[in-house]
Amino acid sequence: MSKIRFDRAATIGLFHPASNLFLRHRQARVPILMYHGIRPELGGMHPYFETNTTPELFAQHMQFLRENGYVALDLCKALEALMVGRHDHRYVAITFDDGYRDFYTHAFPVLAEHGFQATVFIVTGLTGEEPIRQHGREYLTWGEIREMQSCGIRIGSHTVSHPELYRLSPSEVEYEIRQSKETIEDKLGESVRSFSYPYAFPEHDGVFVKSLKDLLQTHGYENGVSTILGTAGPDHDWFFLPRLPVNSYDDLHFLAAKLEGGYDWLHVAQKFYKKTMKRFAASSARSQIARNMER
Repeated sequence: MSKIRFDRAATIGLFHPASNLFLRHRQARVPILMYHGIRPELGGMHPYFETNTTPELFAQHMQFLRENGYVALDLCKALEALMVGRHDHRYVAITFDDGYRDFYTHAFPVLAEHGFQATVFIVTGLTGEEPIRQHGREYLTWGEIREMQSCGIRIGSHTVSHPELYRLSPSEVEYEIRQSKETIEDKLGESVRSFSYPYAFPEHDGVFVKSLKDLLQTHGYENGVSTILGTAGPDHDWFFLPRLPVNSYDDLHFLAAKLEGGYDWLHVAQKFYKKTMKRFAASSARSQIARNMER
């Protein structure tokens, strides 16, 4: 874990102190933590893109939340607290994407020990009566999900097949949103209120975002989360709420900075990068068309 992270250095050295100094009177916000796998193995990517958190560090994260007065709620309850402006506790929403089985084996017992709630976004096409294994990972079973549901874990949709929705046709997007919700509700007998967008969220494309929001509302979703960076406030679109990615490179100092809004600055850079890539793609497409016309 010795790889240098510019985002960590800038957050801890500059933006976290600045946010504490200048933003202490801003509107109440709720940090939404985004976990994926809870396993010892790390990927070979840059720390910024890592999606695994070791069981030991996850336990430390939860202990840190408890010792620092945080109340961990599922996404819907956290948003309800935010909406009514409750300030009686420090609230945090804990979310997990993909529905890996290591949530059941490594995360769920720790959450239960602390009395914490969480929201797990599952891929219904990878959820079965027996564990489904793909690319070396096992996914939750419906029986395990029912057990955790009875203990305060809320289940949300992460689509049917975990595709890049932005690259699908409107009818394909509608299927992924509708069918996943119907499957979960049929299996669990409880309304699905939350949706998690797979992969990088295309916030730069207003037309797509509006179309997606319309579909989510049409099919009865009430809120959703994205990969937009930041802490969630009343001013955000509640269907594409920002989150704070957490992984094995997040020591407690870095985690504290994220929880207190010190990581929110990175959304500016994230948004600029997406707009730049969109312009680059458009320019490349125009150049290719020009080359084809010259042939």
